[in-house]
Amino acid sequence: MTSEKPRPPWDNYFMDIASLVARRATCLRRAVGAVVVKDRRILSTGYNGAPSQVRHCAETGCLREQLAVPSGERHELCRGIHAEQNAIIQAAYHGVSIKGATLFCTHLPCSICAKMIINAGIVRIVYKEGYADTLSREMLAEAEVALVQLLESPMEEGR
Repeated sequence: MTSEKPRPPWDNYFMDIASLVARRATCLRRAVGAVVVKDRRILSTGYNGAPSQVRHCAETGCLREQLAVPSGERHELCRGIHAEQNAIIQAAYHGVSIKGATLFCTHLPCSICAKMIINAGIVRIVYKEGYADTLSREMLAEAEVALVQLLESPMEEGR
């Protein structure tokens, strides 16, 4: 008789990884992590922050904060790139198709990311926290991208 540890369900497992990825974020306002998965395999990851070779907001200050821009508005007023965008870009950079994949993201994507997700062929989004962007949810629904919000991290027995 063996005693097996409880194992997390797949969605929770990948969401835990997205939360770990978010710890690399350089955004001063919100840390977001994203993981693109297909057939239970990680294809790419991304976190939010300044592009490669560009100074982080910790060095330059947050323009959105200085201008008192509310969350979910005026995305162009930011040095950073979103976690979802970075995950999609990393897949493209390395020549990895993400068509038919699932995106695990710590937050519901904004409308800009939603457009990229739809055109990248991602079919499902699993997220933890919401985001103040109703257009995002509307476009994802119209494109029939499944949305699943994970509220807890239940454990399951066995494999």
